[in-house]
Amino acid sequence: MKNLKLVLFLSAVAAMTACSTRTQQTAEYPMFWTWLDYRPSMNFDSVCLVMSETGIDGVMLNAPTPDDYRKAIPIAHKYGIEVYAWLWTMNLEHGRDSIVKAHPEWLSVNRRGESLADHRAYVDYYKFLCPALPEVREFLKEKVKAYCEVEGLNGIAIDYHRLVDVILPTTLWPRYGIVQDREYPEWDYGYHPAMISKFQELHGYDPREQEDPSTDETWLQFRCDQVTEVANEIAEVVHSYGKKMSASPFPTPAMSRSMVRQDWGKWNLDIVFPMVYHNFYTGDVSFISDCTIDNVKTKNPMTTLYCGMTASNSPVMFDCMDAALNNGAEGIAIFTVGSLRSPEIRARFRAYADSVRAARAQTGGLNPALTGVTSLNLNPFEKPFIMQAIDMRMAAYIGLARSAASPELKNAGWDAIESLSANAFQANTADEFVSLLTAAPRRAAELQPLAEALAKQPFADIRPGEYTLSEEYGTTKCYKRLEENSGVTFDINFYFYGNIISGWSIKPDAASYDKYRKSL
Repeated sequence: MKNLKLVLFLSAVAAMTACSTRTQQTAEYPMFWTWLDYRPSMNFDSVCLVMSETGIDGVMLNAPTPDDYRKAIPIAHKYGIEVYAWLWTMNLEHGRDSIVKAHPEWLSVNRRGESLADHRAYVDYYKFLCPALPEVREFLKEKVKAYCEVEGLNGIAIDYHRLVDVILPTTLWPRYGIVQDREYPEWDYGYHPAMISKFQELHGYDPREQEDPSTDETWLQFRCDQVTEVANEIAEVVHSYGKKMSASPFPTPAMSRSMVRQDWGKWNLDIVFPMVYHNFYTGDVSFISDCTIDNVKTKNPMTTLYCGMTASNSPVMFDCMDAALNNGAEGIAIFTVGSLRSPEIRARFRAYADSVRAARAQTGGLNPALTGVTSLNLNPFEKPFIMQAIDMRMAAYIGLARSAASPELKNAGWDAIESLSANAFQANTADEFVSLLTAAPRRAAELQPLAEALAKQPFADIRPGEYTLSEEYGTTKCYKRLEENSGVTFDINFYFYGNIISGWSIKPDAASYDKYRKSL
């Protein structure tokens, strides 16, 4: 860690803070983990060798059957790697089609009354069960028992233990052609008849009769509590076998509560691996710091906090690990080790992991690089990375319009140019924008010359004005900002799910952008 190179110990106050937030020693757990899919045909020994050489000592392994773990565990243990069974729970996985066919009545229902038994939410594999059904709870506990009976398995790591996303991370909205600035009925799940009936017995009314059920805090918490009850019933099973219980939830308890009805701060977990994938949300490493600071305060006090993040062949990954470890995470889980394709990055990861372990050993398990920061900065205008990314996208929008009007591209047609560049507008840096732009026509080679021509001069000189707050509702704040050289107004929104800056978006106002393009 960068901070570890600069300082071995913080002040006594910071050390006391670290002690007060840790209720158990964590040396018994591996420090660096990965999620990994297991296939019976794979050379698992070679994969374990890569993990070991990279410095990873724990794996959350997703295998089709308990017998697959019986084959894999001895190999992993040979390399000193602990194995947790990575199991999907509320969302069906192995044997999905046969279970849906046998028990369509188990599937979750949205506010429109549509069941996942015969309805699609985002993707085909979203087949979430209703947590209020006793039969579903028994099914899941029996499933977990079968894995707990595997000798040598160190623990269980549950995933997809939630409802369908009522709110997706902002970077995924373009993929589905949606905007989820508030809760919409088609994505709002948990309306199974069994859930409604159980709620009515407890609270005396049907939430569907309200004008806007999404504003009913009691109804929201009830659905979260159903998911929590199942998690804790599974934890009882896991602990009865002497195994450790862990989970891979959304970034913070408050975010996951509002986005997927997952109040994981109340789960009886030994370890938690929140999936703090900053590239899904703001793109800013500070998102990891913010989430980790919040998680230290809101997790179950008996749960050891790790940080899950996406692996990459970029040095930014090490900044991400610094942001997590220096703000209270006890270790790191990456998704996934297979993404570390560069031998140089793997070697750097190993050196990083060794330095962290050495520093912790010198301090009896305490993290000498803890920042001591306990409050969050919720002002997006004080997030330099986000501000720079917004300016870059403004320059790209204006530059794209100018490029489209150039003699060599004028005949290409705006629709083709707009479609070709759509994915590039998920970039947060100029280099990333150009890279995504040139990579866009992978399946349409005839568009490659157009993409390369656009990429030559994708950015314009801009003179952006001040941000003006235009609207505020729920967790969304909407601003307008004029680009003075072109006269184009931009709509810029910030999203605060879980009281954290959890996403942002920018688009030119259609009327002013169209007027500018036609003037060129």
